[in-house]
Amino acid sequence: MPVHTVGESVEHPIELCASELATNALLHGVPPGREFAVRLDLTDDLVRLEVRDSGDGRPEVQHADESSCSGRGLFLVGELAADFGIDQHVVGKTVWASFKRPATP
Repeated sequence: MPVHTVGESVEHPIELCASELATNALLHGVPPGREFAVRLDLTDDLVRLEVRDSGDGRPEVQHADESSCSGRGLFLVGELAADFGIDQHVVGKTVWASFKRPATP
């Protein structure tokens, strides 16, 4: 999996990944009448993005062809983040992605 530093090659990879994961939660993970949550955690060297929903199922990376209008979200997250994964809960799941922070001078 490629490792990107925040701000490298894509201007705002965390914003793009937050949008993709939140969209996935709304389209596939949130049962009617329920909500989802977005969280960012910062450490000295990482930013961790989490999107938690109460839906069943486990998201999988799709391999969309050129003519597909959707199905690229988790693939993009995997390409832009240093790491990503899914934590299952008794109810729902958290899809997360971590990004390396640039070294401070």
